Amino acid sequence: MTKFSATTPIYYVNAKPHLGHAYTTIVADAVSRWHRLLGDDVHLLTGTDEHGLKIQQAADAQGVSPQAFADSIAPLFQQAWQRLNITHDDFIRTTEKRHAVGVQKLLQACYDAGDIESDVYKGQYCVACEAYFTDDELVEGKCPIHRTPTTFVEEENYFFRLSRFEDRLLQWYADHPQAITPGFRMNEVIGFIKTGLHDFSISRKTLTWGIPLPWDSSHVAYVWFDALANYITALGYGTDDAAFAQRWPVDYHFIGKDIIRFHCVYWPAMLMSAGIEPPKGWAVGGWLLTDGEKMSKTAGNVVDPLDLIDVFGVDGFRYYVLADTTYGNDGDFTLEGITKRFNSDLANNLGNLAARIATVVEKKCGGLGPKPSANSPLTEIAATAVRETSAAWMAVQPSKALEATWQLIGATNSHLENHEPWKMEPGEAVETVMGDALEALRIVTILANPALPTTTQEIWKRIGLSGDISDLRIDTDTMWGQYPGGCAVVKGEPLFPRKTL
Repeated sequence: MTKFSATTPIYYVNAKPHLGHAYTTIVADAVSRWHRLLGDDVHLLTGTDEHGLKIQQAADAQGVSPQAFADSIAPLFQQAWQRLNITHDDFIRTTEKRHAVGVQKLLQACYDAGDIESDVYKGQYCVACEAYFTDDELVEGKCPIHRTPTTFVEEENYFFRLSRFEDRLLQWYADHPQAITPGFRMNEVIGFIKTGLHDFSISRKTLTWGIPLPWDSSHVAYVWFDALANYITALGYGTDDAAFAQRWPVDYHFIGKDIIRFHCVYWPAMLMSAGIEPPKGWAVGGWLLTDGEKMSKTAGNVVDPLDLIDVFGVDGFRYYVLADTTYGNDGDFTLEGITKRFNSDLANNLGNLAARIATVVEKKCGGLGPKPSANSPLTEIAATAVRETSAAWMAVQPSKALEATWQLIGATNSHLENHEPWKMEPGEAVETVMGDALEALRIVTILANPALPTTTQEIWKRIGLSGDISDLRIDTDTMWGQYPGGCAVVKGEPLFPRKTL
């Protein structure tokens, strides 16, 4: 059985989840669901990043300990992912014992390799990013990401000698040219490496909220050796060698473009130093913008995904996130945008198709769905939809995958409009039309299941089929002609009641 492993970033617990977190997590979940439909042995990891200065400051502001603060926020992410129907297999918290053990093992391995050394750092530091910036990288003297003032910091740190890894990283990427998707992000990473790499700080002496360095307990590990290490500690690095060997390297780190430098340059170099193989790939998404600005807690323009679920439902929200933006590009979130797409794609197309089929089968076929014909004009259209949907999911392009699936929905609606079965008399002719429409809808429910897991399962049940779609397989169950016929078809309540602003 083919293995497929994926990770989301682990999210800071300095505030509750927002739409930007949900975006990356839903994409990772949908791609993982697709691989389960392929029959792959899937493992999806997510979690929370709970150490560092930001958490210490947030805890101090509330008058509680950092651990108590983290314990109050981490469950909000777990609850949000449960509401969003995320099928993660593990949720790692960086305050867990298994994580600390693995972090210290990784640190010691890089230290023993001679790639961690003590030095003094002087430079501009952004607390929100937990990153240093050169003067050239600042925008009008402020952090280029958050547009907030940076702080000049001078202190003794341990440094990872990233500058030693330029040639090794360039060679690795030359040997793995498809490792970063979309491809233009690979060009960005290569360009960054070629401009020259600088050593980076990996510890803090002035901070106590973190994991102590194994050779110098007066320092705690700084964010990159702590947070990034979650990808291996959760799989057993340092605690379960057999499990780690089984799951690493992962197929994809799903990340946002703002953390590409740390994930695609720092992280593989750290792994190389420790004698660990880099991940197979990174899927880099753009930002969801509001009014042209990146959505972030610092900027104060966040959207709570749970508020949108209450209006559009879980599947309606998931569909918008997956369908509206080409993965890798920036998207612009608006209430008008989600409402328009919900009404157009879901209410008018998929929802209307399911309702229309059920209504005609009830009136013209005695409520029992007929079998499809072998030579239906929809046969080739369905095969094309399966092929193009599959290719897009495999390329981590959810919007293109859904567009391909919706081509079959559109063709099936057109098929009904052309034949007007509601005007036919009961008999063989109407049964032929409706059997073909039911078969097309059956295939649609499988193809759309990663995006709309609850709704597609409901449609599956309404057209008289049993079992779980998640147990089906793309290669066999999407072939034309498998709707059995004679199944009770029910209309039910509207799947996607139209929304108004």
